[in-house]
Amino acid sequence: MTDSTLRTLVILPTYDEKDNVTPLSEEILGLSSRIEILVVDDASPDGTGDVVEELGKRNSRIHLLRRSGKLGLGTAYLAGFQYGLDNGYDLIFTMDADRSHNPKYLPAMLEMLDDMDMVVGSRYVPGGGIDNWQLHRRLLSNFANFYTRSALRVTVHDCTAGFRGYRREVLETVDPFRVKSSGYSFLYEMVWRVTRAGFRIGEVPIVFEPRFAGASKINSSEIYIAAFRVLMIAIFPPKVPKRKDH
Repeated sequence: MTDSTLRTLVILPTYDEKDNVTPLSEEILGLSSRIEILVVDDASPDGTGDVVEELGKRNSRIHLLRRSGKLGLGTAYLAGFQYGLDNGYDLIFTMDADRSHNPKYLPAMLEMLDDMDMVVGSRYVPGGGIDNWQLHRRLLSNFANFYTRSALRVTVHDCTAGFRGYRREVLETVDPFRVKSSGYSFLYEMVWRVTRAGFRIGEVPIVFEPRFAGASKINSSEIYIAAFRVLMIAIFPPKVPKRKDH
């Protein structure tokens, strides 16, 4: 089991998730006393930020970072990473706030970080899967991962997964703040950077579940942007520092 003294931060980017954020936060915090939550809210019109602010008043392990508008998933992760590094967390996780990522997988992901530098909650390894997706969405997701693995020469099966955890030294080394990608293409580029730096990435099987409440935020234009960005990284790879023991 991972060292119980390691401080763990779970980043939840939110936009109109007021119906999900309370039960999700309770489930996450119930897993371990060393886990804390940072909600990065993009000025949700439904008042998600206000809900989280009230939760934080009652529980000091819940933190809120309000942003001025809908600034994108990639920048929300970066804001969370900066908060985690500035405040001394040892392990930093990201999850979707719509409850499609079940917190029950967090203990196995934490345990995998005993031996790995980064862990991905993967739909595409044995034992993983997707619950109640239409065929065209399954095909698109499978193709996106095949395309990314082939173009960027990475071995991670689920490059598009947002449920993942990093050891602090990974983020300090690969410098995610230099990532040019935003939106969902940020996820591809981070897998590539961590691989390129020589860190070890493990995958824990998860079942991706349909959102509990609210509406999906996926924009079809992001798919084309991500595909283009993957191609640009493959052709013109950015320089990535190597881990210190390499």
